[in-house]
Amino acid sequence: MQTTATQGSKVSSVDKDAIRPFHVNIPEEQLVDLRRRVAATKWPEKETVEDYSQGVPLATMKKLADYWAKDYDWRKTEAKLNSYPQFMTDIDGVDIHFIHVRSKNPNAFPVIITHGWPGSIIEQLKVIGPLTDPVAFGGKAEDSFDVVIPSLPGYGFSGKPTTTGWDPQRVARAWAVLMNRLGYTRYVAQGGDWGNAVTEQMALQQPAGLIGIHTNMPATIPDDIAKALASGGPPPSGLSADEKHAYEQVDFFYKKGLGYANEMAHRPQTLYGIADSPVGLAAWMIDHDAASQALIARVFDGKPEGLTREDIVENITLYWLTNTAVSSARLYWESKLAFFAPKGITIPVAVSAFPEELYQAPRSWTEKAYPKLIHYNRLPKGTHFAAWEQPEYFVTELRAAFKSLR
Repeated sequence: MQTTATQGSKVSSVDKDAIRPFHVNIPEEQLVDLRRRVAATKWPEKETVEDYSQGVPLATMKKLADYWAKDYDWRKTEAKLNSYPQFMTDIDGVDIHFIHVRSKNPNAFPVIITHGWPGSIIEQLKVIGPLTDPVAFGGKAEDSFDVVIPSLPGYGFSGKPTTTGWDPQRVARAWAVLMNRLGYTRYVAQGGDWGNAVTEQMALQQPAGLIGIHTNMPATIPDDIAKALASGGPPPSGLSADEKHAYEQVDFFYKKGLGYANEMAHRPQTLYGIADSPVGLAAWMIDHDAASQALIARVFDGKPEGLTREDIVENITLYWLTNTAVSSARLYWESKLAFFAPKGITIPVAVSAFPEELYQAPRSWTEKAYPKLIHYNRLPKGTHFAAWEQPEYFVTELRAAFKSLR
């Protein structure tokens, strides 16, 4: 990959803390090769069921591939990325890529927002404008944020760790270094998916300057609920309607949707196929959870949704062009965290519960998990990819979540 800042380059001890401008410029031959590979896909036969129980339907993947090979324009995505200030900086021996947009409001509140898998910085692009320039998007000047959006190590344009140890705890420490390097002495953090894991670890580490967090995928499942889920039995008696619904959501996910995570957690290096086949990579990424997969299928059926065909394909293309199918999967292998178990966070926490997240955290579980809960709201719409799919709700939530901390 060619960029104006050489990815993964060695820097001297004198300038290892330097923040270097970054510009995306993918060589044309890589785009030609991508289209050739998509067009040359060796297709299997159609699934033998009429639902999603065997995975992503053949019809969905053929529509995606047709759009990808014939209509999608990476250069538009590249121009969009390059319209934002992007940078690289070496932290703990790995080049960290990040977008950093300062608000024109000198009193803007700094926030570091972390993506997950199969997401990327592309997930958060729609919220940058409304967060940094709220007046232009129907908000008030006092709602302004400075926004920092890093690419996780092994994801996107960030460097790929060459040694073990880059778990969410280490990423959390790196993010604290990044915010300090940018000069922020008082800030908040936000995340979902792996972004939540990293953000919660930041809250546990309590670096100087971090005063609160927001999550759209909170870790709130009580021990007794977790034990019942592990046994595969019915939900415990006495649950409220919200708690029972959350139990059923997680139970369905554990039974029907955890295969990708298990493979990446145990054997990430085995995934050569998705590093070699664009359509294989696309199917692997789409088959994340039932609700978002169904939404993506509707998008390729031509139905209006929170995402577009371009949204979906440009995120997959970023993984392909950066060859991060396997390096991104290693985070599952590295992490030893119980993803949904409360961690004992003592700083202020705000939670937005989207209905089609892996589970919509009930208020009762959330209040127990976060003793300093400063905001909780159940949203009427939204899947796992909150900022990407429902940016207006996401922005409104962040404004409300951190209002009391400004």
